[in-house]
Amino acid sequence: MAEAEDIFLRAKQRTFTGLTEDEQKEWRGPFCFIQAADPQLGLMKTWREGDCDGGGDEWTDEVQLTQQAVEAVNKLSPRPKFMVLCGDLVHAMPSTQYREGQERDLKVALRGTDPSIPLVFVSGNHDLGNTPTPETVAQFCNAWGDDYFSFWVGGVLCLVLNSQLFFDASACPDLRDAQEAWLEGQLQRASQGPGVIPKHVLVFQHIPLYLKTPDEEDDYFNLQTATRQSLLGRFKRADAQSRASCRAVSPPGTSTAPPTTVRLSRG
Repeated sequence: MAEAEDIFLRAKQRTFTGLTEDEQKEWRGPFCFIQAADPQLGLMKTWREGDCDGGGDEWTDEVQLTQQAVEAVNKLSPRPKFMVLCGDLVHAMPSTQYREGQERDLKVALRGTDPSIPLVFVSGNHDLGNTPTPETVAQFCNAWGDDYFSFWVGGVLCLVLNSQLFFDASACPDLRDAQEAWLEGQLQRASQGPGVIPKHVLVFQHIPLYLKTPDEEDDYFNLQTATRQSLLGRFKRADAQSRASCRAVSPPGTSTAPPTTVRLSRG
Protein backbone atom coordinates (compact mmCIF):
# COMPACT_ATOMS: atom_id res chain seq x y z
CA MET A 1 0.00 0.00 0.00
CA ALA A 2 1.34 3.44 -0.87
CA GLU A 3 2.20 5.58 2.12
CA ALA A 4 -0.17 8.32 0.87
CA GLU A 5 -3.10 5.91 1.26
CA ASP A 6 -2.39 5.22 4.92
CA ILE A 7 -4.14 8.40 6.07
CA PHE A 8 -7.42 6.96 4.76
CA LEU A 9 -7.03 3.53 6.35
CA ARG A 10 -6.07 4.25 9.94
CA ALA A 11 -9.30 2.76 11.30
CA LYS A 12 -8.54 -0.96 11.44
CA GLN A 13 -9.46 -3.78 13.82
CA ARG A 14 -11.99 -1.48 15.53
CA THR A 15 -9.36 1.03 16.64
CA PHE A 16 -7.44 3.90 15.05
CA THR A 17 -3.70 4.05 14.45
CA GLY A 18 -2.08 6.79 16.51
CA LEU A 19 -5.19 7.46 18.63
CA THR A 20 -5.32 4.42 20.89
CA GLU A 21 -6.13 4.13 24.59
CA ASP A 22 -2.51 3.45 25.47
CA GLU A 23 -1.39 6.61 23.69
CA GLN A 24 -4.25 8.96 24.60
CA LYS A 25 -5.84 7.74 27.86
CA GLU A 26 -4.79 10.71 30.01
CA TRP A 27 -7.05 13.76 30.27
CA ARG A 28 -4.99 16.77 29.23
CA GLY A 29 -7.63 19.48 29.39
CA PRO A 30 -9.93 21.00 26.75
CA PHE A 31 -9.10 20.65 23.07
CA CYS A 32 -10.73 21.36 19.74
CA PHE A 33 -11.56 19.15 16.78
CA ILE A 34 -13.27 19.66 13.42
CA GLN A 35 -16.58 18.02 12.60
CA ALA A 36 -17.48 18.09 8.90
CA ALA A 37 -20.01 16.14 6.87
CA ASP A 38 -21.30 15.47 3.38
CA PRO A 39 -18.54 16.56 1.02
CA GLN A 40 -20.70 14.39 -1.27
CA LEU A 41 -18.80 14.89 -4.50
CA GLY A 42 -21.29 14.86 -7.38
CA LEU A 43 -24.30 16.24 -5.51
CA MET A 44 -24.33 19.92 -6.45
CA LYS A 45 -25.06 19.55 -10.16
CA THR A 46 -27.66 16.86 -9.57
CA TRP A 47 -29.34 19.11 -6.97
CA ARG A 48 -29.41 22.06 -9.37
CA GLU A 49 -30.91 19.88 -12.09
CA GLY A 50 -33.41 18.18 -9.79
CA ASP A 51 -32.01 14.70 -10.40
CA CYS A 52 -30.55 13.72 -7.03
CA ASP A 53 -31.06 10.01 -7.71
CA GLY A 54 -29.03 10.13 -10.91
CA GLY A 55 -26.52 12.35 -12.65
CA GLY A 56 -23.41 13.11 -10.66
CA ASP A 57 -21.10 13.46 -13.64
CA GLU A 58 -19.50 16.70 -12.38
CA TRP A 59 -17.93 17.48 -9.02
CA THR A 60 -15.47 20.30 -9.60
CA ASP A 61 -17.36 22.62 -7.22
CA GLU A 62 -17.29 20.07 -4.41
CA VAL A 63 -13.56 19.50 -4.85
CA GLN A 64 -12.89 23.24 -4.65
CA LEU A 65 -15.01 23.58 -1.51
CA THR A 66 -13.19 20.64 0.09
CA GLN A 67 -9.83 22.21 -0.75
CA GLN A 68 -10.96 25.51 0.78
CA ALA A 69 -12.07 23.72 3.92
CA VAL A 70 -8.73 21.92 4.19
CA GLU A 71 -6.84 25.19 3.78
CA ALA A 72 -8.94 26.80 6.51
CA VAL A 73 -8.43 23.86 8.89
CA ASN A 74 -4.67 23.95 8.32
CA LYS A 75 -4.54 27.60 9.45
CA LEU A 76 -6.32 27.03 12.76
CA SER A 77 -4.56 27.69 16.03
CA PRO A 78 -4.62 25.84 18.29
CA ARG A 79 -4.29 22.88 15.98
CA PRO A 80 -7.36 20.58 15.93
CA LYS A 81 -6.71 17.17 17.43
CA PHE A 82 -8.56 15.49 14.54
CA MET A 83 -11.08 16.14 11.76
CA VAL A 84 -14.06 13.80 11.44
CA LEU A 85 -16.17 13.61 8.27
CA CYS A 86 -19.60 12.34 9.28
CA GLY A 87 -20.63 10.47 6.16
CA ASP A 88 -21.76 10.88 2.55
CA LEU A 89 -18.20 11.28 1.39
CA VAL A 90 -19.33 11.01 -2.23
CA HIS A 91 -22.72 11.14 -3.96
CA ALA A 92 -22.47 8.06 -6.21
CA MET A 93 -23.90 4.99 -4.54
CA PRO A 94 -21.77 1.82 -4.30
CA SER A 95 -20.96 0.10 -7.60
CA THR A 96 -22.44 2.91 -9.70
CA GLN A 97 -20.99 5.14 -12.37
CA TYR A 98 -18.68 7.92 -11.14
CA ARG A 99 -18.10 6.30 -7.74
CA GLU A 100 -14.43 5.52 -8.36
CA GLY A 101 -13.68 8.97 -9.76
CA GLN A 102 -15.43 10.78 -6.94
CA GLU A 103 -13.58 8.81 -4.26
CA ARG A 104 -10.27 9.36 -6.04
CA ASP A 105 -10.72 13.12 -6.30
CA LEU A 106 -11.92 13.45 -2.71
CA LYS A 107 -8.79 11.71 -1.50
CA VAL A 108 -6.62 14.03 -3.60
CA ALA A 109 -8.28 17.06 -1.98
CA LEU A 110 -8.03 15.64 1.55
CA ARG A 111 -4.35 14.80 1.18
CA GLY A 112 -3.70 18.50 1.59
CA THR A 113 -4.69 18.26 5.27
CA ASP A 114 -1.80 18.93 7.64
CA PRO A 115 -0.34 15.50 8.56
CA SER A 116 -0.63 16.36 12.26
CA ILE A 117 -4.46 16.37 11.96
CA PRO A 118 -5.78 12.78 11.70
CA LEU A 119 -8.72 12.26 9.35
CA VAL A 120 -11.59 10.16 10.74
CA PHE A 121 -14.24 8.82 8.35
CA VAL A 122 -17.86 7.94 9.17
CA SER A 123 -20.05 5.99 6.75
CA GLY A 124 -23.31 7.44 5.41
CA ASN A 125 -26.11 6.18 3.21
CA HIS A 126 -24.39 7.28 0.01
CA ASP A 127 -21.26 5.44 1.10
CA LEU A 128 -23.00 2.13 1.89
CA GLY A 129 -26.38 2.37 0.16
CA ASN A 130 -29.69 2.95 1.91
CA THR A 131 -29.83 -0.80 2.53
CA PRO A 132 -26.21 -1.83 3.09
CA THR A 133 -24.94 -5.28 2.20
CA PRO A 134 -21.82 -7.16 3.26
CA GLU A 135 -20.34 -6.21 -0.11
CA THR A 136 -20.99 -2.46 0.19
CA VAL A 137 -19.69 -2.40 3.75
CA ALA A 138 -16.54 -4.20 2.59
CA GLN A 139 -16.10 -1.71 -0.24
CA PHE A 140 -16.27 1.19 2.20
CA CYS A 141 -13.82 -0.45 4.60
CA ASN A 142 -11.36 -1.10 1.79
CA ALA A 143 -11.47 2.55 0.76
CA TRP A 144 -11.86 4.42 4.07
CA GLY A 145 -11.22 2.01 6.96
CA ASP A 146 -13.57 0.32 9.42
CA ASP A 147 -17.25 1.27 9.40
CA TYR A 148 -17.36 1.35 13.21
CA PHE A 149 -14.52 1.71 15.69
CA SER A 150 -13.26 3.61 18.71
CA PHE A 151 -10.41 6.03 19.25
CA TRP A 152 -9.06 8.13 22.11
CA VAL A 153 -7.97 11.76 22.22
CA GLY A 154 -6.61 13.32 25.40
CA GLY A 155 -8.63 11.15 27.78
CA VAL A 156 -11.82 11.28 25.68
CA LEU A 157 -13.25 8.11 24.16
CA CYS A 158 -14.76 8.54 20.69
CA LEU A 159 -17.08 5.95 19.16
CA VAL A 160 -17.75 5.93 15.42
CA LEU A 161 -20.93 4.07 14.47
CA ASN A 162 -22.39 2.77 11.21
CA SER A 163 -25.87 4.30 11.42
CA GLN A 164 -27.06 2.51 8.27
CA LEU A 165 -27.04 -0.69 10.33
CA PHE A 166 -29.55 1.00 12.65
CA PHE A 167 -31.65 2.25 9.73
CA ASP A 168 -31.99 -0.87 7.57
CA ALA A 169 -29.84 -3.95 8.15
CA SER A 170 -32.22 -6.32 6.38
CA ALA A 171 -29.50 -7.38 3.95
CA CYS A 172 -26.78 -7.78 6.60
CA PRO A 173 -28.29 -8.71 10.00
CA ASP A 174 -25.08 -10.37 11.17
CA LEU A 175 -23.19 -7.10 10.71
CA ARG A 176 -25.86 -5.25 12.68
CA ASP A 177 -25.67 -7.76 15.53
CA ALA A 178 -21.88 -7.53 15.61
CA GLN A 179 -21.98 -3.74 15.91
CA GLU A 180 -24.66 -3.93 18.62
CA ALA A 181 -22.54 -6.30 20.70
CA TRP A 182 -19.44 -4.19 20.17
CA LEU A 183 -21.25 -0.98 21.14
CA GLU A 184 -22.64 -2.53 24.32
CA GLY A 185 -19.15 -3.63 25.29
CA GLN A 186 -17.73 -0.18 24.63
CA LEU A 187 -20.39 1.59 26.69
CA GLN A 188 -20.05 -0.85 29.57
CA ARG A 189 -16.30 -0.52 29.65
CA ALA A 190 -16.48 3.28 29.40
CA SER A 191 -18.86 3.49 32.34
CA GLN A 192 -17.67 0.68 34.58
CA GLY A 193 -14.26 -0.49 33.40
CA PRO A 194 -12.08 -2.48 33.46
CA GLY A 195 -9.41 -0.07 32.40
CA VAL A 196 -9.38 3.70 32.16
CA ILE A 197 -12.69 5.54 32.60
CA PRO A 198 -12.74 8.32 29.98
CA LYS A 199 -13.41 11.94 30.88
CA HIS A 200 -16.04 12.13 28.14
CA VAL A 201 -17.52 9.81 25.51
CA LEU A 202 -18.37 11.18 22.05
CA VAL A 203 -20.46 9.19 19.57
CA PHE A 204 -20.21 10.02 15.86
CA GLN A 205 -22.69 8.78 13.26
CA HIS A 206 -24.31 9.95 10.02
CA ILE A 207 -28.06 9.63 10.62
CA PRO A 208 -29.12 11.76 13.61
CA LEU A 209 -31.15 10.28 16.41
CA TYR A 210 -33.69 13.08 16.01
CA LEU A 211 -34.07 16.51 14.41
CA LYS A 212 -35.85 18.51 17.13
CA THR A 213 -37.18 16.32 19.93
CA PRO A 214 -36.62 12.70 20.99
CA ASP A 215 -40.33 11.89 20.60
CA GLU A 216 -40.78 13.31 17.09
CA GLU A 217 -42.30 11.23 14.28
CA ASP A 218 -40.18 9.04 12.04
CA ASP A 219 -38.70 10.80 9.02
CA TYR A 220 -36.12 10.18 6.31
CA PHE A 221 -33.72 12.40 8.25
CA ASN A 222 -33.88 10.65 11.64
CA LEU A 223 -33.68 7.16 13.06
CA GLN A 224 -36.88 5.23 13.57
CA THR A 225 -38.53 5.73 16.97
CA ALA A 226 -37.80 2.30 18.43
CA THR A 227 -34.15 2.43 17.40
CA ARG A 228 -33.83 6.04 18.53
CA GLN A 229 -35.27 5.39 21.97
CA SER A 230 -33.14 2.29 22.41
CA LEU A 231 -29.93 4.16 21.60
CA LEU A 232 -30.86 7.15 23.73
CA GLY A 233 -31.58 4.83 26.64
CA ARG A 234 -28.23 3.09 26.27
CA PHE A 235 -26.33 6.37 26.07
CA LYS A 236 -28.18 7.80 29.07
CA ARG A 237 -27.52 4.69 31.16
CA ALA A 238 -23.84 4.82 30.31
CA ASP A 239 -23.85 8.52 31.20
CA ALA A 240 -25.57 7.90 34.54
CA GLN A 241 -23.31 5.01 35.53
CA SER A 242 -20.07 6.75 34.70
CA ARG A 243 -17.99 9.74 35.62
CA ALA A 244 -17.82 10.34 31.88
CA SER A 245 -20.39 12.35 29.93
CA CYS A 246 -21.79 10.62 26.85
CA ARG A 247 -22.65 12.80 23.86
CA ALA A 248 -23.88 11.68 20.45
CA VAL A 249 -22.77 13.76 17.49
CA SER A 250 -24.31 13.57 14.00
CA PRO A 251 -23.78 16.00 11.12
CA PRO A 252 -24.12 19.64 12.21
CA GLY A 253 -27.61 20.85 13.06
CA THR A 254 -29.97 22.16 15.63
CA SER A 255 -30.90 20.14 18.68
CA THR A 256 -29.72 19.70 22.25
CA ALA A 257 -31.27 17.38 24.84
CA PRO A 258 -29.57 16.46 28.14
CA PRO A 259 -27.89 14.27 29.10
CA THR A 260 -27.19 13.29 25.50
CA THR A 261 -26.35 16.14 23.12
CA VAL A 262 -27.27 15.48 19.49
CA ARG A 263 -26.31 17.67 16.55
CA LEU A 264 -28.31 16.96 13.53
CA SER A 265 -28.81 16.73 9.78
CA ARG A 266 -28.69 14.10 7.12
CA GLY A 267 -27.87 14.17 3.42
